[in-house]
Amino acid sequence: MAFLVAVPVPRPPILRRLHFFTTTTRASAARTDPLPEELQLVADLRTPHNHIRVADVSRRATGHPLAGARLLLLDGPGNIHSVSFPRCPLTRTYLNVFAALPPLLPRPSLAVLGFGAGSAARALLHFYPDLSVQGWELDPSVIAVARDFFGLAELEKSHADRLVVHVGDALEAKAVPGGFGGVLVDLFANGSVLPELQEASTWRRIGGMVARGGTVMVNCGGGCVEAEEEGRDDEAVKDATLWAMAAAFGEGMVAVMDVDESWVAMTGPAVGAPEEAAAAWKARLPPQLRQYVDVWRPYNGNK
Repeated sequence: MAFLVAVPVPRPPILRRLHFFTTTTRASAARTDPLPEELQLVADLRTPHNHIRVADVSRRATGHPLAGARLLLLDGPGNIHSVSFPRCPLTRTYLNVFAALPPLLPRPSLAVLGFGAGSAARALLHFYPDLSVQGWELDPSVIAVARDFFGLAELEKSHADRLVVHVGDALEAKAVPGGFGGVLVDLFANGSVLPELQEASTWRRIGGMVARGGTVMVNCGGGCVEAEEEGRDDEAVKDATLWAMAAAFGEGMVAVMDVDESWVAMTGPAVGAPEEAAAAWKARLPPQLRQYVDVWRPYNGNK
């Protein structure tokens, strides 16, 4: 997971500042070093899929952009997969960009592939009362932790008619009749974007879940992600993921944005939109999310 948070130089990116406590071996054999002093461990368990940790960032961590947040850490390196602030649906991360997508959709429905602890869903349901969300998460223990420590059980109860969470392989997710208005993709394993997402055929299949005129938005990782596999270059993985998307969706049909070494990509009619379309998108967003309209640029195969 990588963040859209402006961190002043010379401070290192947020994610890397939270990677100090693990090695880069696989979770099943990783040595766990002490947490940074600004983090307090809340829960720690291992499953066939993940090393799951829940940690709170101290409210007294002066200047820390995530002070007071609860984090879901997965994989040996402890990549951050979900962020939750008390009484606030936004996260100060790239997940806020996901929350800016619904005004572009031809129908008010979203699939979230890689649900985590539900950070994206929480913001989406908060800001868009007509939107329905279906999420997929492979590891049932991640969903159990989300219900116990991130308020997912309460979110499911209060939005029972608009939120459905599936436990299973997100790459085998089925579309609703007529397709979803959009799909959010946030799929990582072993600290890296899934290898299947470097294949154009995967993106064609995901694109098939979307209704005509719909959009796919993707966390492509980048420099803020730390893989468990030694030598796996997450910048190269990000580039291969973007190349596969462009091969699947066509020239000029992928746009990108990056902040703090984290890359997000988007497909569909918003790519290359004229100024009046961008203005209309911005006008339909909550004020907190309007900053994410003007930062997109066409993907040209290199950057």
